[in-house]
Amino acid sequence: MSPDTAGTSAADTHQWGAFDVTVTFGATTALDHVTLAAVPGQVAAVVGGDGAGKTTLLRILVNRVRPATGHVQAPATVDCGFMPTGASGVWQDLTVDENIAFVAAAHHLTGTRLAERREQLLNAAGLDQATDRLAGALSGGMRQKLAFCLAILHRPRLLVLDEPSTGVDPVSRVDLWRLISRAAADGAAVVMATTYLDEAERASTCLVLDQGRALTTGTPAEVLAHSPGTLTTGTAPAGPADLSWRRGRATRSWHPGPARPGEQPFPADMEDTVIALTLAARQET
Repeated sequence: MSPDTAGTSAADTHQWGAFDVTVTFGATTALDHVTLAAVPGQVAAVVGGDGAGKTTLLRILVNRVRPATGHVQAPATVDCGFMPTGASGVWQDLTVDENIAFVAAAHHLTGTRLAERREQLLNAAGLDQATDRLAGALSGGMRQKLAFCLAILHRPRLLVLDEPSTGVDPVSRVDLWRLISRAAADGAAVVMATTYLDEAERASTCLVLDQGRALTTGTPAEVLAHSPGTLTTGTAPAGPADLSWRRGRATRSWHPGPARPGEQPFPADMEDTVIALTLAARQET
C-alpha cells in the first residue's frame, strides 16, 4: 500500500498521525509497522533509546521522510510546525528578532498580528530581554526556547518536536513544558520525542519504540500497566549485569518471570517500564 500524502483537512479527520508505517534505508528497517496518533489538544510522547526510530517517525509526520508502506495523515506542510533536535532550529548568526522576522516572512505574518504573536511568545519564553542578541550567543536553554517559538509562530495545527528539552537546564525544561502545554491547550496536536521519561508521564499518550518496533502505546497509566516481568531494587545487582541499571544511589534489577520466593517486587515508574519493555523485547529476538 502506498502512503497517503499530507494535506488532509481537519474536517476530514479527528486526528493526525502515521498508521502502520514502515521505513527502510537500504537494508536497514528504521520503522516496522508503527502507528502513532496525534490528536488536536493533546500531547503524544515518543520515547526509546538511540536508534529506536523516533526522529524518523517525527520526520514522516512533516513530510520530510516518506514511508515505504503505511498511511500518513497530516495537515498541509504550511500548517505544521517542526522543531528539530539540537540547535538546528535557529539561525545562529541572526539575532532573536531577526530569527522571528525571517520565519514570519515565510508564513506571511506581518503588522499587528505578528507584533502581538511575537510579544506573546517571547514573553512566555523569557526571551523578551534578549531580542538583539545573536542566537549563537544564547545559552542552550534559551536557544531551545527560541527554536520552539519559531516552530509555533504561525499557530500550526500539528506541532512536531524532536527532543525539545534535551541538554537544557531544569528551569528551561519547565519553561518549555509550559509552552508545549499551552500549544496543546490552544488546539494543536503535539507530538514530541523525549529522553526525559517524566515528560512522557505528563503526556496524553506515549509510544515506546525500540529498534524501529513499537513495544507498547497508550496513556501513561496503560504503559505502566504493561511493564513486564519483575523489578527489584537494592544496593547491588540481584541478577545478571545486563539486566540491572543504576537509578540514583540504588540499583534496579529485572527478570522476565513472576516474583521468585522471598523476592519483593518494586513498582516500576515510566523510566523503569521503558527499560523493562526494551529488555523483554530484546530477549525475544
